[in-house]
Amino acid sequence: MKRTLFVLFSGILFLPLFLTDTADAQWSIGASYEVRDEDPTNGFGVRLERSVLSSVPIVDLGIRAHFSYFNETNSLTTSGATIERDFESLDFGFAGTGEVSVGLVSPYVGLGIGWDNSSLEYSENISESSFDVREEFDTTDFYWNAFVGARVSIIPMVSPFIEYRFSQVSGREDVNLDNINRLALGVSLRF
Repeated sequence: MKRTLFVLFSGILFLPLFLTDTADAQWSIGASYEVRDEDPTNGFGVRLERSVLSSVPIVDLGIRAHFSYFNETNSLTTSGATIERDFESLDFGFAGTGEVSVGLVSPYVGLGIGWDNSSLEYSENISESSFDVREEFDTTDFYWNAFVGARVSIIPMVSPFIEYRFSQVSGREDVNLDNINRLALGVSLRF
């Protein structure tokens, strides 16, 4: 009888520890491999996220800062002529996010703004006629973006994610790069 009362009393004493909500992560830092539909097509990204309103059940609202880097270098030499092209693109921005926790999977959406800086250096060197052509193109443009994705919480603090982002760039009337779509695969550390 004493043993049963002790087990029952211990269960009642420790029950609040099991019924309380677990502490959710307030910060997240992540890295991703990104593929987009314009040159250069492959790059890497970094993101920093902060939960702003996580007191609402199931829903987590937050803010995000992101940075992406894309680079492609080509060089061709034939019959004494050398053609080189170096294309670099970096973008950074800020967004608001909304996430719903459904078991191990947490789908999310977001909307934000950002800036894209693209530069292209092109040169031709024909040694036979000593003819050199060098051109440079550099532009910084404003864009807005919308994204949808999902993260998986398998290991505590570590969350792999997949994300699709659509961007609408303004100020590029002469170049047909107005819509930039991107797929990101990465992992984030939540703390």
